[in-house]
Amino acid sequence: MKSVEEFKPDPYVATILNCAMWVFYGLPIVHPDSLLIITINGVGLVIEGAFVTIFFIFSNNKKRKRICFYLLIEIIFMAAVVLITLLVFQTTQKRSMFVGILAIVFNIGMYTSPLTVMRMVIKTKSVKYMPFTLSLFNFLNGVVWVIYALLKFDINVLIPNGLGTLSGLVQLILYAWFYRTTKWDEDDKAQAQQVQLSEI
Repeated sequence: MKSVEEFKPDPYVATILNCAMWVFYGLPIVHPDSLLIITINGVGLVIEGAFVTIFFIFSNNKKRKRICFYLLIEIIFMAAVVLITLLVFQTTQKRSMFVGILAIVFNIGMYTSPLTVMRMVIKTKSVKYMPFTLSLFNFLNGVVWVIYALLKFDINVLIPNGLGTLSGLVQLILYAWFYRTTKWDEDDKAQAQQVQLSEI
């Protein structure tokens, strides 16, 4: 039976809001000449949407309700941000500042969302439910965006991605530290024993 087991949806759900916020930030009516930001985060939004859909399909009811609740809050929040930005702020400079600050906050949220998993890694001394590729690409993503921010002198991109680079680095260090103490096949053996017992 396919299942998400103890994996948490937090990083994927947080990334959806982060990508949506950066797509809005990159629009010409908010921050002109930001085609790269729109393109990358638009693709990220589609990919994260696919991840969350797959995660939803293979989750139990409790996790499904949690995902739906978070996504509903994100949709309501984004609608409010769009309305406030377009109705209250009349220049792209003011809009860039307002949406940029929010984008910083949610980008930091995306990078720190694996903290819930990191706490479990430290407690159990196991990296079984902290995907290595997610940690690696969080780190690499942060590094690339820091370089971009330095080239474009965009402080709104630099701050969260600098912190994201550090967060990704901490995750990779944790992964290296607890990799040897992880019991990878313990659950697989237990499932195999259950199947064998049910066949008797």
